[in-house]
Amino acid sequence: MSYDEILAELRKNLPESEEEQEKFLRTQAEKFAREGNTDGVKASAKLLTDRMSDEQKAEIERITHVDGMRLDEMHNKIVELINSKNIVEAKSLAERLYKKIIVEFKETEKAKFVSLRNPFEDNLCQLLFKTDKTLQRTPFDFGAYLTTYAYIVTETGSPLDAIPVLEKAIDFNPVDVGPKLELAEVYKLLQNKKQLLNITRDTLRVASSPVVLARCYANVGYILTVSQDYEDASAFYTASTMLYPHPAIPHEMQHLADLKGTPLRIYSAEEIMKIMEKYDIYFGFSQDAIKVSAELSAYYLEKGDIPNALKSMKMTYIMTQDEQVKNLILKYDPKLAQQISDTGIPADEGTPDIKMTVNNGEDK
Repeated sequence: MSYDEILAELRKNLPESEEEQEKFLRTQAEKFAREGNTDGVKASAKLLTDRMSDEQKAEIERITHVDGMRLDEMHNKIVELINSKNIVEAKSLAERLYKKIIVEFKETEKAKFVSLRNPFEDNLCQLLFKTDKTLQRTPFDFGAYLTTYAYIVTETGSPLDAIPVLEKAIDFNPVDVGPKLELAEVYKLLQNKKQLLNITRDTLRVASSPVVLARCYANVGYILTVSQDYEDASAFYTASTMLYPHPAIPHEMQHLADLKGTPLRIYSAEEIMKIMEKYDIYFGFSQDAIKVSAELSAYYLEKGDIPNALKSMKMTYIMTQDEQVKNLILKYDPKLAQQISDTGIPADEGTPDIKMTVNNGEDK
């Protein structure tokens, strides 16, 4: 349903008493947030705001605005400035946004703010990062906002200063690969092998896309090249190309061969996995990510929510290439037959929001 349709539906179902109305709208807002339904969250928030006193509205605006600009609008402005190469003004604005977020949305002894964006992230986070604290949802995607600021800080020559910003971004959403991959880029710039391997392991635990796995393996290949572990680096680069053929990787491998002084050998899948295990890294998706995606598929199918079931089933298929899952997808969406046949991956498979890279070209 569209925003207007959801708004009309919520108004139609409002209870009679004001107390019950507020409880109903908050419950609906939480439900929409778990489903990743942005329009539903906005519609619920509008009706909640309409019921507030002027003092309450002023307090909400104080928390969610800076100089009259809503925080998401502020982030959009920062991105526009970055795209127009106005990095100085972007940094000033991003720093103000960062300070606003960490002041107004502090973790307390009993509660923790999170920016989980969809049911998959919600369930995976609760599975992997259990806490006794009450999880309170932020009104915007603070993980992405802080990652943008960290990118600016790194671009302006202070990669060390970007690390705590990215750690805070990860704290808001520990299952978002974006800030984790950005942190990996920082450790590549610093040539910190230990920390790069650590953040790569953390990223692989929550990855749900072949693009992300490939990026992780390429990052390890890069740092092993730096540390002159040439044979192992070659294995990781090979693993990366097996999952996603990024055009930069052949250049990386040619650079590696030049440094090694001999052609790179071809590894079997078994040899690659054995080399990866030396670094406590494994080929493929985590069982936790697969489990959450599959359980969501079953949950939505049982509810008869076919659009969300298809999203979860596509994610499950991406991670497992399971023929039974593929057949189930095609049962509910026959139009995907050609796309799956052509690529092996449903058409809405996305790429991570990576802001920067230090291994994106031919020369090193």
